Amino acid sequence: MKLRAFHQITYGIYLIASEFEGRKAGYIANTVFQVTSEPPFIAVSCHKNNASAEIIRQAGSFSVSVLRKDASPKLIGDFGFKSGRDIDKHSDLQVIRSKTGAPVVLNDSLDWFDCQVREVNDLGSHWLIIGEVMESELISDDEPMTYAWYRGKYKILSPKNSPTYLDRDQLEAERQAVLAESAQAGEEKASARQYVCVICGFTYDPEEGDPSAGIPPGTPFGELPEDYRCPVCNAAKEYFKAL
Repeated sequence: MKLRAFHQITYGIYLIASEFEGRKAGYIANTVFQVTSEPPFIAVSCHKNNASAEIIRQAGSFSVSVLRKDASPKLIGDFGFKSGRDIDKHSDLQVIRSKTGAPVVLNDSLDWFDCQVREVNDLGSHWLIIGEVMESELISDDEPMTYAWYRGKYKILSPKNSPTYLDRDQLEAERQAVLAESAQAGEEKASARQYVCVICGFTYDPEEGDPSAGIPPGTPFGELPEDYRCPVCNAAKEYFKAL
């Protein structure tokens, strides 16, 4: 089985949020899809270990914010790679209250849906939560973020609790096999080596640099300042390893 085949399945990137008795929760999801039109039902997948899973089930409601293509890496990092048990993800964000009571994050959002939970299905590691859309709002007609664009832009893989998580070691083994089979696969120069963040999977590519941190294209990883941080999860330079 070729794990890279799963990368060909297309997804969007969304922010799911909920609140119960003052406890806010939220996470980045790529498995959000409309399942019926009349009445309109939306399904989301959430790992059972996520703090959001318990709060959504207790609250009986959740919101879905469709993220724009140029959404902030910090927003993705906070909601995608950090736990609401450790930080207040909603701090300093523009949040409104929906009809069901669920918080709706407006930052970097194109539109949003307010959903009342109607059914929860046990899929082993994840809950498949189906909600009826009670309200929706269109904010912008800009281009939405897709998982394919997100993965290509940031060279990043899904976090472990994601339903689309793929084992990094197996993916790397496949990549090495492809390189070995290629007649043109030469030895990479040290200055052109890519480095991956072992926390979130973001890959630093010297050819692209990191414009968000003021790092110009063509900057080798070894020449990055010692206080350089991962633009997605804020991990220190020491958490990167060479590919």
